[in-house]
Amino acid sequence: MPIIEVTNLRKTYGEHVAVDDVSFHVEQGEIFGILGTNGAGKTTTVECLQGLRTPDSGAMSVLGLDPGKDHAALRQRLGSQLQESRLPDKIKVHEALDLYASFYANPADTGDLLAKLGLTGQRDKYFGKLSGGQKQRVSIALALVGRPEVAVLDELTTGLDPHARRDTWKLVEAVRDTGVTVLLVTHFMDEAERLCDRLAIFDAGRVVATGTPDELRDRAGKSTLDEAFVTLTGRD
Repeated sequence: MPIIEVTNLRKTYGEHVAVDDVSFHVEQGEIFGILGTNGAGKTTTVECLQGLRTPDSGAMSVLGLDPGKDHAALRQRLGSQLQESRLPDKIKVHEALDLYASFYANPADTGDLLAKLGLTGQRDKYFGKLSGGQKQRVSIALALVGRPEVAVLDELTTGLDPHARRDTWKLVEAVRDTGVTVLLVTHFMDEAERLCDRLAIFDAGRVVATGTPDELRDRAGKSTLDEAFVTLTGRD
């Protein structure tokens, strides 16, 4: 059974169709990418998967649980870094981790987690004083503090400089290497090509193609994922 399975998902806001008949699945231990431009329906889809939004129709399963009906149980097994999440500037890094750890029955050791993510030196710093890359490391730490089986990372490297982006990529790969399945939401082609074992290309609320980066390039007859994306979304 796939770790995540989405079938014919649909979500509207008034007359606006945000997600339309979306289907895909995620296997255990992979980095699965949801790739698309802003407004393509990526974030709405993962918010439905986390039980944060109620879909109009369709079926979803995460770790064998229904995100809507089994939200409390799923929360203990799924870690999230949301696109719009933000901590107060005046909270210290260790305070934030201790707070999030209190939400879980069997949290990770926060000191060990800080060390693994290179944040020991920032333990007593205020969140508002951190660099962009350090803030993203804290976001990853908060997503992992509950020892999740699945981690959802939404637009993780937006606004980071090239060095911080590549450092963050290494952290994502390290998370996957610990056995955590990663659902990565991104609009960066190079990020998807570097990190994703498989991915779904979203366009205007629909999935237009799924596969490995190599499969998508071959299907489109292009040499780069960027070019394949343009072809598969019909934007040539």
